[in-house]
Amino acid sequence: MIKLKLSTIPDDKPVKLTVELPAAVFQDLRSYAEAIGRETGQVGPEPARLIMPMIQRFMATDRAFGKMRKGASRQISAASDGAVRSG
Repeated sequence: MIKLKLSTIPDDKPVKLTVELPAAVFQDLRSYAEAIGRETGQVGPEPARLIMPMIQRFMATDRAFGKMRKGASRQISAASDGAVRSG
């Protein structure tokens, strides 16, 4: 197997998702946006703009998810380190 200098190239193109939220969740997003507005003294963001940073923050602070990702990257690294080079 050939070992290339580049492995996967991250796809940084945004992906558009359409989600359906319960009305109560949307109302909470709206309330959160209003709270941000009060805290900053500015108009709060659109509720939809809160979803991406909330998901990022959630995943970044989820310890079990972080451990799982580190374990998966170690397995991938170990597999590629053990790859046989042909040439």
